[in-house]
Amino acid sequence: METVIMILQGVLGLMFLGAGGSKLAGMEMHVENFKKWGYPDWFRLVTGVVEVAGAALLLAGLLLDETAVGAAGAFLIAGTMVGGTLTHIRNDEMPAAPVTIVLGLLALGVLLVRVDVITV
Repeated sequence: METVIMILQGVLGLMFLGAGGSKLAGMEMHVENFKKWGYPDWFRLVTGVVEVAGAALLLAGLLLDETAVGAAGAFLIAGTMVGGTLTHIRNDEMPAAPVTIVLGLLALGVLLVRVDVITV
């Protein structure tokens, strides 16, 4: 089961490295969405930094075999997905909400395993 958690941690890390990086790069889709949601442009950048930091911590936790580092990354990603879910619900984008809910729950699962709340 540890192998499954390691794979999940790696996949989440790579996904959010791309997602956060595209926000930081100013990908048009993200710029338009944050504007549509009523968020200032600096919030898109902060979200991108948090996602990239979370991804880097998830991946570093794997590479360094440091569970606390991976847990910190999972915490950042899970928190970001709470915000993403609330944003989609608030803006009546219900088809998008399950995606952020699932990603948040996966990150929460990694967090709980890494801080030894759940033993696998």
